[in-house]
Amino acid sequence: MILRWLLALVVLAFLAIQFVPVDRSNPPVKAAFAAPPEVQPILERSCYDCHSNQTRWPWYSRVAPVSWMVTRHVREGREHLNFSEWEAGAEAGEVAKEAWKEVEAGKMPLPSYLLSHPSARLSQADRDALKNWAAKAAAESAPEGSPAGTARTEKAEHKEREEHHGEGHHE
Repeated sequence: MILRWLLALVVLAFLAIQFVPVDRSNPPVKAAFAAPPEVQPILERSCYDCHSNQTRWPWYSRVAPVSWMVTRHVREGREHLNFSEWEAGAEAGEVAKEAWKEVEAGKMPLPSYLLSHPSARLSQADRDALKNWAAKAAAESAPEGSPAGTARTEKAEHKEREEHHGEGHHE
């Protein structure tokens, strides 16, 4: 009898959390990113769902509690790098270089994303194309007379300050 009540309570709780709203919007594209033809399809296939305002929201993004995780990943992904709000200039090269570092380290695409999107997995050819694009973008955007990639982005500096500040709290 207690098991039935417990099961009923779990089902009721699951149904109730479905009414917790989540933002699955796609804001307008402010500045569309135009990558070289060999890179654009890779980014669209493996990055755009979390790093653009052109997210394709899968069915499970409507089922709590998974919807909370998916919308959080997209929100954080857009905050870190958004191809729909791409800025040209020195920062673009630095952002491309930072994006490559994430891919090179195996942090992107997220392993949890790859579980349900196996086509987003990067082949060696994809990785080579991204690496070459990032190196070229960093070299082209570096200020004259300075080594490529020395320009710092405000986002990167902010992240470092947060990490450094966060370390101080653990002492």
